[in-house]
Amino acid sequence: MKTRARFQKFGIKNHFHPRSTSKWNGFHRNRVGLLILALTTALAIGREPYKPAIDPANFQSKVDNPYFPLVPGTTRKYEEKGGGETTENEITVTSDTKEIMGVKCIVVHDVVTQKGAVKEDTWDWYAQDKQGTVWYFGEATKEFKAGGRVSHEGSWEAGVNGAQPGIIMPGDPQPGKPFRQEYMPSKAENMAQIIATNEKLTVPAGTFTGCVKTKDWSMLESGNEYKWYAKGVGVVRTQATGGEVATLMSIKRP
Repeated sequence: MKTRARFQKFGIKNHFHPRSTSKWNGFHRNRVGLLILALTTALAIGREPYKPAIDPANFQSKVDNPYFPLVPGTTRKYEEKGGGETTENEITVTSDTKEIMGVKCIVVHDVVTQKGAVKEDTWDWYAQDKQGTVWYFGEATKEFKAGGRVSHEGSWEAGVNGAQPGIIMPGDPQPGKPFRQEYMPSKAENMAQIIATNEKLTVPAGTFTGCVKTKDWSMLESGNEYKWYAKGVGVVRTQATGGEVATLMSIKRP
């Protein structure tokens, strides 16, 4: 899995700076203590054997989780700025399906462009269980590099070469323990944790209330990313520790 990963997972890069020792007071100690506890919990979960029980009979044909709806014909457009560059991201929910591990997944087409040139072209696969949890079953991706080179490095599929599906959005999103978003040893090991609900924010596409906020990171890289999911829409904003910010510019519904 690449560090940048579609509308559920934008880029993750390290951008930490050491604190001044003169400001290392009790408040900071308490804060760091909580961060260490959260990190320890995440690492423990990350090292546990991971093989979720996937029963095809427990999945439904629609993905209608309020915070991650996938209605065929819907197109979302995002703009990401960071590092002095701007990219555009267009995501379309198709009417196509793909069966993975016996589960019929909805196919989502994700295209990243920069100055009109396609940088990434990806097909993502999602499905929702009957408890409302949305699962991520993998992706087929192409990244276009300098000199006409094309990389498929970020591609993976649940059930192949040890890969397992992960959770993108729980059926009842509440702050709690971290969970895996995807899993393929040494290739796709993204984690997420819901850290707040009922958030409010404004982006070019509008003002949204009651948003779910997550903290996402990779077990293979440094840094993390915050995402805000709006009810009836999905991701409306992401903000990475590297300074990259992506916002929803528009949404076109069928």
